[in-house]
Amino acid sequence: MDTVDANEGFDSKRFLKNLTQKPGVYQMVDQYDQCIYVGKAKNLKKRVASYFKKGDKDIKKKVMVSHVRRINTIITHTEGEALLLENQLIKQLKPRYNICLRDDKSYPHIFLSSQQKFPRLSLQRGTKKAKGQYFGPYPSAGAVRESLQILQKIFPVRQCDDSFYKNRSRPCLQHQIKRCSAPCVGLISEKEYAEDVDHTVMFLQGKNSSLIDGLVTKMEQASAQLSFEKAAQYRDQIMHLRKLMERQYVSGQEGDLDVIACALVDDLACVQVFFIRHGQHLGNRTFFPKIPAGNNETDILSAFLLQFYLEKAIPKALLISHVPHEQSLIQHVLSEKAARQVKMTVKPRGERARWLTMAKNNVAIALKQKISGQENTRERLNKLSTILGLTTGIMRMECFDISHIQGDQTVASCVVFNDEGPLKDAYRRFNIKNVTAGDDYAALAQAVSRRYIRTLNGEQAMPDLLVIDGGKGQVHAVSDALADIGCTSIFIIGISKGSDRKVGMEKIYRADDSKTLIISADDPGLLILQQIRDEAHRFAISGHRQQRGKAKKQSTLEKIQGLGPKKRQRLLKQFGGLREIKSAGVEDLCTVDGINEALGQRIYDRFHDGVGS
Repeated sequence: MDTVDANEGFDSKRFLKNLTQKPGVYQMVDQYDQCIYVGKAKNLKKRVASYFKKGDKDIKKKVMVSHVRRINTIITHTEGEALLLENQLIKQLKPRYNICLRDDKSYPHIFLSSQQKFPRLSLQRGTKKAKGQYFGPYPSAGAVRESLQILQKIFPVRQCDDSFYKNRSRPCLQHQIKRCSAPCVGLISEKEYAEDVDHTVMFLQGKNSSLIDGLVTKMEQASAQLSFEKAAQYRDQIMHLRKLMERQYVSGQEGDLDVIACALVDDLACVQVFFIRHGQHLGNRTFFPKIPAGNNETDILSAFLLQFYLEKAIPKALLISHVPHEQSLIQHVLSEKAARQVKMTVKPRGERARWLTMAKNNVAIALKQKISGQENTRERLNKLSTILGLTTGIMRMECFDISHIQGDQTVASCVVFNDEGPLKDAYRRFNIKNVTAGDDYAALAQAVSRRYIRTLNGEQAMPDLLVIDGGKGQVHAVSDALADIGCTSIFIIGISKGSDRKVGMEKIYRADDSKTLIISADDPGLLILQQIRDEAHRFAISGHRQQRGKAKKQSTLEKIQGLGPKKRQRLLKQFGGLREIKSAGVEDLCTVDGINEALGQRIYDRFHDGVGS
């Protein structure tokens, strides 16, 4: 591999002279040592040489090549390996001139445990280590929770945690509202519960017609045996299932497949994926991948397919709106990864053609809504800039808010909007430490100092406008904190609801001249301020709740001085749980290896006197 000094440009002739003709991946690197493009090739020499041909009229290619100062290559055994490696590197490096899908989330499943007498239904995200059956994937946790709620109404299989289930002495509220059959206290036999589990599995597998037929037979048998209460239960289950089948748009044909549609307007792309499992529509997910100029739907879909399925389960079939580049190669790579044949169809017939049309219609609407939202945001930012008297437009604005309860677990949020709307990748939270409880001024000062020290170091862009959720006091505290770190170029305002705390009656306080502005309730400039203020508030509260949740989850034993992890573990094993430790005396506690009388007394005091820390 050749490396040429950035000031001299890139000597393509010398580089190509020794380049191999084997398959592999190439990375184009600029003068700042940043990878700007990743590509794969069946023949590296031919592919890379195509970028440096004289007389090439592709403007996009010319601009990209003008930035190249070095090319790194990785040789692979096959073109399929190169294709997989290319997509791994794109997800990792996010090069400027590649189409990049921003989707690092794992997709949730419904999990049915199998190791207990009375199995549990739950939401499962991540690795599938636990023994049991997995159904999905679902496009979101909300879709899983909706399905679990539906199942509770029809087949009351328990959904509580095992720790909660094992420590019940009487039925919980879920049983009282007929959402659980209370196996925890023996109100249902193992055989009857297994029947509900079998029906749940049939429902999740899309075997609704067979399930209804079986329930009809059971209803008739129960009626013939004069067990009318049981017959009514089966009747209600049948009614619920028939209503669900009517709601399902996708029905009548079993199958596991994803329907993928792509649309493009100017340089904004949208891809929608509809998840069909066992003939049931589980929901859809929308993506707006980052794309360089000059790409079309085929380019986008080609890049999307491998990046999306690189680390996810692949269904048996894919219905796609456009023919991707190298379709046979992509299909081969996906089939190898899935360890079975994966079929890609562009022009399906019958019911599947209807599904693809549905996806195309939805992706067109999603793209239209996105464009409309961006136009509204730009208009609102322009109005706000005029109201504040700024000489330049607002391209980036940041907003801070504080959340706590009586000063505990104080969290500051920073949310970012640009001319397209919320920039969620740039959101940040700050856990506030070493300030007086409830001192919002000091908390804000600490948060903005930490944020803009990094900004001054070039880690992120400087905003045109800084919005503080608060009045004069908060704004002055922030202004002083920024002056202390030498950051004086940001225009700062505060937004407060005033004494009546009514939305639409906000007061805007300018830090530069201490003026207070009152904007009309329906003014677009105020609407964008309300939007970013509410988003900062939401983000701060969610961060505070997470901190509070962590504090609650911390074991009482962890707060006892001298009681380390091994001693805690021995205590819990010897006594069987926290409840038993609470009821133990000092002498009993001291029987555990490593617990002396002083430590035993501290443990006892923690549970009885509230001291011992």
